[in-house]
Amino acid sequence: MGQTETHADTLVAPPTEPQPPTKPPNHTPANHAPLDNPPSGNAPPDDAPLDNDPPGGGTRRLLWHLGEMAIAMIAGMLLLGPVWDTAGALLGIAGALGRSEVAALVMATNMTIGMSVWMRYRAHGWDAVGEMAAAMYVPFLLLFAPMWAGLLDADAMLLGGHLLMVPAMVLVALRHRHATPVAVRRHPAVVALARRWPTGLALLMTVDMWVDPALLSPWTMLVLPGAYLLIGVARRTLRGPGVLATQLLGLAGWVGLALVAVAAGGRTAGWLVAFGWLAHAGWDLAHHRTGRVVPRAFSEWCGVLDAAIAATMIFALLSIGG
Repeated sequence: MGQTETHADTLVAPPTEPQPPTKPPNHTPANHAPLDNPPSGNAPPDDAPLDNDPPGGGTRRLLWHLGEMAIAMIAGMLLLGPVWDTAGALLGIAGALGRSEVAALVMATNMTIGMSVWMRYRAHGWDAVGEMAAAMYVPFLLLFAPMWAGLLDADAMLLGGHLLMVPAMVLVALRHRHATPVAVRRHPAVVALARRWPTGLALLMTVDMWVDPALLSPWTMLVLPGAYLLIGVARRTLRGPGVLATQLLGLAGWVGLALVAVAAGGRTAGWLVAFGWLAHAGWDLAHHRTGRVVPRAFSEWCGVLDAAIAATMIFALLSIGG
């Protein structure tokens, strides 16, 4: 369905000469669909977020979608992992869940749930979802027999399963890269939450910090400006006027703050580190508003993560007292 454009009413003088003939009703620009032709049954609904695909060729779009699914898998593990731990303690099956084979299947289940929810939101068909779910389980299942035979230990099985999972995901994505999106109707609240996925991911990653707040080393502040510089070099977004100078100035500022914190030590160092992470949340907000250097999704995720880490450090400092 094309987008209906609205324009403000304007006052114009009556024409003094004949107007050119109007275009036929069925004429539409190449980039707009006819308004009187409803979409076919296989077309995505109006609220499908398919316009979030990055510009470029098929390879870039494929990598983008694989990255989305990887993030959804991580979110599934972060969200559902504590649920399994709590259920195991309450039901007395923590020992069974700790077995390497069961732990691998539980991990695959958590990743599959997160990935499946996101794939359905992105209007992928159930066949693609099912094949991608198989890509989560099959690598582990293939390595169970070598582990039982003593050829692999539990750690090698887990590592090998994750490594085999990558080409399996790529094969499924390539197989369905030209599939027509299915019609999926979503509640507006679901759409709004999905568009804020970087915030949700950051909050999931900091759940344990709220339960057990701790103080971070001053040297962790070096990660803050370093990430922007690395991403800027990779995306070639440091070439604008003053962009590189601003990033280097930020690097110098956080390096200086880290050195002062190391020299101060004790609670003073903790407060300086907390201030450094909180200041970087403001840095993220500024970059999110301008859209420069890093993608807005990254600056949103980083800003929420930095603010949560700073807040938990402040709680830790206040709980120490003195």
